[in-house]
Amino acid sequence: MTHLEDDRASQRRLEGLSPFELKGHLIDLAEAEQRKTAHAMLNAGRGNPNWTAAPPREAFFLLGRFAVLESRAAWNEWPAVAGMPRREGITERFSVFLDQNAGEPGADLLRRILNRVTHDRSDAVLHELVDGIIGDNYPVPDRILPFVAKSVHEYLVHAMGGRQPEAPYDLFAVEGGTAAMCYVFDSLQVNRVLRAGDRIALMTPIFTPYLEIPHLDRYGFDVVEVSASRGTADGFHTWDYDDAELDKLADPSVRMVCLVNPSNPPSVALSERALDRIRDIVENRNPDLVIVTDDVYGTFVEGFTSLMEVCPRNTIGVYSFSKYFGATGWRLGVIALQPDNTVDAQIARMSGEDAEAHRRRYASLTLDPASMKFIDRMVADSRSVALNHTAGLSTPQQVQMALFALFALTHAPEEYHGPVNEVLRRRLAALSESLGVEFPDNPLRAGYYVELDLLYWAEQHWGSEFAAWMRENYEPVDPVLRLSEEDGVVLLNGGGFDGPAWSVRVSLANLDHDAYTRIGRALREIGEEYHRRFTSSHGA
Repeated sequence: MTHLEDDRASQRRLEGLSPFELKGHLIDLAEAEQRKTAHAMLNAGRGNPNWTAAPPREAFFLLGRFAVLESRAAWNEWPAVAGMPRREGITERFSVFLDQNAGEPGADLLRRILNRVTHDRSDAVLHELVDGIIGDNYPVPDRILPFVAKSVHEYLVHAMGGRQPEAPYDLFAVEGGTAAMCYVFDSLQVNRVLRAGDRIALMTPIFTPYLEIPHLDRYGFDVVEVSASRGTADGFHTWDYDDAELDKLADPSVRMVCLVNPSNPPSVALSERALDRIRDIVENRNPDLVIVTDDVYGTFVEGFTSLMEVCPRNTIGVYSFSKYFGATGWRLGVIALQPDNTVDAQIARMSGEDAEAHRRRYASLTLDPASMKFIDRMVADSRSVALNHTAGLSTPQQVQMALFALFALTHAPEEYHGPVNEVLRRRLAALSESLGVEFPDNPLRAGYYVELDLLYWAEQHWGSEFAAWMRENYEPVDPVLRLSEEDGVVLLNGGGFDGPAWSVRVSLANLDHDAYTRIGRALREIGEEYHRRFTSSHGA
């Protein structure tokens, strides 16, 4: 054992950090261990996947080659100066290019995309993609390019449950899910839908920024936690919500609820029972409730249903392409909102100083600020209104987003979806076997992360008396510190996500299969060492 147990006060201070800030300290400890031994550091604390979707990237770079040829054809007076791609006849030229490069990586996906485009508008679509990948124009429209919007919309409907919405979603392409969070919080407040001190709800455990943003001085929200407290008969966490917890949302003073679905870190989707309960609350008890659902992990659950489908009028949907496609560095996300939504309705009801404040803020953009949609206000707010004319996600990013979406729509599940989910299943099985914990079957499990309650695990293995002794003699952060210093393994403390204090989050996405055997074994060895100390202290 290490010196760590001698400084519980320091451990308590570390528990006050965000898990992602604590991670830096853990990495320092793990790197020190790595220098002392031949072990490679294992960082299962971050959710960056170690796979990438190859075909849509191959298509991106092949399309880029064609786009540069088109630019040179438009202007070739000097070798280093090209022009802007021409629209007329571009479909025919692109088809010839694909014939000439039929065996090149990416050609198959680009041909599938070309075949999806109707002839009467194919030049417009191809020009949007080619001009977009060159990046020689500002994004127009600033929300999202037209064909990109159509492709992403079709993908979202496919990924979020498969049922067509009553009206197509309005979409805003953004710099990943993190930017979406910032834009949503900011615009809800500047448009006075939320005000400093308002009561909001968080469905916990939850990704830490949702815990931290509401407490910033500019918001100062009164936060109500809706806790996933349900479990199996033997006490194993299922991360579902009791009705009594969900009914906190029925209080009309709760103006907004934020959730990650499937959850982060438990990685479990909302049950049909929970979805129905929330629908009833919105329809009958709190009709102005604003729901912000972050559905980045929804693509990992078969038959996933989003609150975008269940409560379409009340829900602001956030989706990121980062996890499923292995694209965290691309920063690709989208905000989705039904045209008929409660946020616009609440803004329309405002009068007096509130309405005048809106008029002043957006008067430079439109002659009728009152009619401006909330999603367009988000676009403007993302550039401090005055720079609205240069708003929007960069066009090359939007083209890659469309290629990811179209790849998912044109390829069979066994080509990508199945293998990715199989990778996660194998890693979970390796962790389960080495730790000696059998995870109950759960069709709602995304399996991208797993949250392990070490106190529950200790009680199941060695009894309640030992679990109570462990809680009395050690800080909850002690196991993750020991893992880093003694084994070079980095996990995040689940308590930092407002999960059980003694839980740890293991990302199943970012390490090779054998690493999870090592992680499970290291966790078990720490538990066994605690137990030896317990038996020694009790004279056994």
